[in-house]
Amino acid sequence: MADALLATDNLTKEFSALIAVDRVSLEIEADSVTAVIGPNGAGKTTLFNLLTGKLDPTSGSISFRGERIDGLPPHEIVRRGIARSYQITNFFADLTVLENVRLAAQRRHSRLSPGDFLSHYSSKEDALDDAQAALESVDLMDVRDRPAGNLSHGQRRHLEVGIALALDPDLLLLDEPTAGMSPDETHEMKDLLQTIAQDITLVLVEHDMDVVMDVSDKVAVMNRGSLIAYDTPSVVREDDEVQRAYLSGGAG
Repeated sequence: MADALLATDNLTKEFSALIAVDRVSLEIEADSVTAVIGPNGAGKTTLFNLLTGKLDPTSGSISFRGERIDGLPPHEIVRRGIARSYQITNFFADLTVLENVRLAAQRRHSRLSPGDFLSHYSSKEDALDDAQAALESVDLMDVRDRPAGNLSHGQRRHLEVGIALALDPDLLLLDEPTAGMSPDETHEMKDLLQTIAQDITLVLVEHDMDVVMDVSDKVAVMNRGSLIAYDTPSVVREDDEVQRAYLSGGAG
């Protein structure tokens, strides 16, 4: 696990009698795209919550760049270089697109003291530059002055990615980035994922199997909290246990 960017070792999360994540050992290589798939209730979101510090594991460990991060608060994990976007869009609807992304960039450039947020944004040139670069990356510069609440669904998902990119992560976790998208929007998001994967390691929970097979270097398949397969898309596609659990009739 020393060469992995992110590694879990027998990671387990129990909620009373329910084992949501069951002894998952997983290694994510740098500069790769990993998709996590499985039926509803397989433990995918719980796994993401463990990786980002939203939940503490019952047992097992999480390492990032060879250092333990399990037990750290979410903001410290962000500072270590891990960012996340959520399945449900999460931004300030009344602020402009640029202001939403600038706040994320400003957080990275500040110590989160009250004075950092009371000063005018024009004094935070680095944050503004980073915000604009993030918007360029997600193709939203032309709507940067529009209230975020006025964006289309596809644009909102791009904004979520832009907010995460403004944190300058080494590892980006995306929770169902194409959820609710039209075919055209899905195609645009797939193109975006392939573009940003040139610079950032990606791990995504995704239900669209065409997207999973097209963008992923590795696919991790979970079922009932356990990791039942972890290999290239072509190998996972032919796995009998995966087909029984997911590909041939399992929920998304």
